[in-house]
Formats: sequence, C-alpha cells, structure tokens
Amino acid sequence: MKVGVPKEIKTHEYRVGLTPGAVREYVAAGHNVLVETNAGAGIGASDDTYRKAGATIVGSAREVFASSEMIVKVKEPQPSEWTQLREEQILFTYLHLAPDPEQARGLLKSGCTAIAYETVTDAHSGLPLLAPMSEVAGRLAVEAAGSALKRYSGGRGLLIGGVPGVQPARIVVIGGGVVGTHAARMAAGLGAEVTILDRSIPRLRELDELFESRVRTRFSTIDALEEEVFAADVVIGAVLVPGASAPKLVSRSMLGSMRKGTVIVDVAIDQGGCFETSRPTTHADPTYEVDGVIHYCVANMPGAVPLTSSQALNNATLPFGLALANEGFAAVLENPHLRAGLNAYRGRLTYKAVAESLGLPFSPIEQAAA
Repeated sequence: MKVGVPKEIKTHEYRVGLTPGAVREYVAAGHNVLVETNAGAGIGASDDTYRKAGATIVGSAREVFASSEMIVKVKEPQPSEWTQLREEQILFTYLHLAPDPEQARGLLKSGCTAIAYETVTDAHSGLPLLAPMSEVAGRLAVEAAGSALKRYSGGRGLLIGGVPGVQPARIVVIGGGVVGTHAARMAAGLGAEVTILDRSIPRLRELDELFESRVRTRFSTIDALEEEVFAADVVIGAVLVPGASAPKLVSRSMLGSMRKGTVIVDVAIDQGGCFETSRPTTHADPTYEVDGVIHYCVANMPGAVPLTSSQALNNATLPFGLALANEGFAAVLENPHLRAGLNAYRGRLTYKAVAESLGLPFSPIEQAAA
C-alpha cells in the first residue's frame, strides 16, 4: 500500500504522523511511504533521515494526498486537507468530530474511510491510541498551570509547590482517568495540595492506593464539585466520554465564586471542553480571562513536546497502522478494536456517540458497508 505522511499544518503543531523508525517498519512490511518534505522538522528528523528509512520525499501535501491510499496524520485534517481526501482512501489520525460539525461534513463529503485514534479500543476496553497523548497532556497541564499562575500572566502569583512555611497551590483535577492521574502525579510531585474528583468508586479506590494518601479523592457530586472548585487555585478538566462531547461541569455562573486569578486548564477542549466558558486556543495565544479566571484551552497540548509525543504516539499506532496497510478496509471488519475507531465511511457516520453529538444519522458499519 502507498502510505502518505503530510506535514502537520495546525498552529504550532510539530508532531509527525510517522517517525523515521515507524517508516522503516512500514517499508520492511512491503509498503511504499510518501513523506512531505520537512514533515519531520519539528522532531529534528530531516528529509535525508526519512530517505535512509526508506521513504520517498515529495514536495507538497497535494502530492501526498493525490498519490496515497492511506494518510497517516496526528491532528484532525484542516479544511485545505479534507477537500483533498477521496473515496477509497483511508485516513488514520485524531479526529475529535463530536464538537466539530464542519470537519464532519467535510469528511462525509469526501467519502473517505476515517479512523479516529481516540476511539480505537483494546482488549481491556481501554483507548490505547489516546492514552499516550493523554499522559503527555496530563503532565503538561500542570506545567501550563504553573506558568499561568504567575502574576505577569494574570494568575494569583502562586508557586505550585510553595516553600517551607508557605501554603502550596491547591489543585483540583476533575476526572480520574489517564489525564487526571498524570496531572495529579505531576502536581503532587511538585508539592501541591491535590484533589481528584471522579464518579467511579472503584477508580477512586485505585487512585487512593496508587497515591498512598498523597492525593485526596472525592466522589464527584454537585456539592463536592462546587466546594473544591471554589477553593482551588487551579482546576484541571480531565473528563472524557469516548467519541462524544465532554459534559459542561463548571458553569459560567460558578466563575463568580472562584478567586480572581484562579487558573482553569481544560484538557477536554478537543471534545468541546468541560467548562462552559472554554474555547479552543493555540500555543501562540494560549490563555484568556473570563470573570477574573484565567483559561488555558490549547487544543493540541502535546504538540509543544513533539519529540516525546511523536515517539509515544507511534509506539501505540504502529500495529494498527500496519494492519490497515497490510489488509486495507478488511482490517476494520476483522478487528473489533479498529472497527471501534471507524468514525466515517463512504459518506456515513459510523460512530454512534459522534452522530448523536452532531445530531446526524448514525449508520452501523454493517449497514454502511453493505
């Protein structure tokens, strides 16, 4: 199969769909890999490095899209990209369609087979292609909060870990999944006072054992959420409903009871965000203020550390990508985990949560492929 890797074009997105090491694996399996020139510049991988790995370097994204049977990316296709997709072509990348009707319409119009990293599953009901970026984002969330807390950034002027004799920052993490766990790990390691809110008692027990009482856990009720958010210096939104829009857990009216200079980091922004006042931002302009509360809502946080992120992502995506390259669409029909990743096929939405979020018809894969 001809596998194409265009250069990412989202603002300050430096990751790459296939690293040179991954290209070697595809080539060794008998596939042709086309890489747009300078696609790997953000991770320090030159065109020569890709050539040595066996890739063919082409001069433009248009050549990649026109010549490839499968496109492997990192971020969702931008308008100039989805207009180049076509039927019979496989797109393998993060999509986050639920809060993005424009992209959904573009993919449906193209007729391509769109497989979303974020909904591919594993044998343990996990999300193996979302997990590595969730780990990165969770850790970066605390770094971002630390920067935004500084007075010159509009924050309260707090050092996350404090110093001897001075109280550290109080950090509340909403959601005890992968993002929340790694955010809590970073925050606790810096000396912050950390609370995790979640609605799963078994998960709260796991977190309590994992952190050995260094982190407080609370069952997330309306009362508990308000108590913690109103007393927090930092609130990290780490709630995930696979494929669907994130629930809005913190309303605009709640901001008035938060302390001025409190920082919100919405890691769920790719799925629409879990704060009512969230809107996507970029690494170039990451924060804004609403009612005295600083919002950090960068939609591609792991793009800030592309070398780490690209390697972690490729480690996870490689076996699934090779299966698609080896077998084409048949791999989706044969592999239930890849089937869970199928979001669009020949102009139909095949992921129920996405269809419901967008208010569009849902077509089970058996119906869409009939």
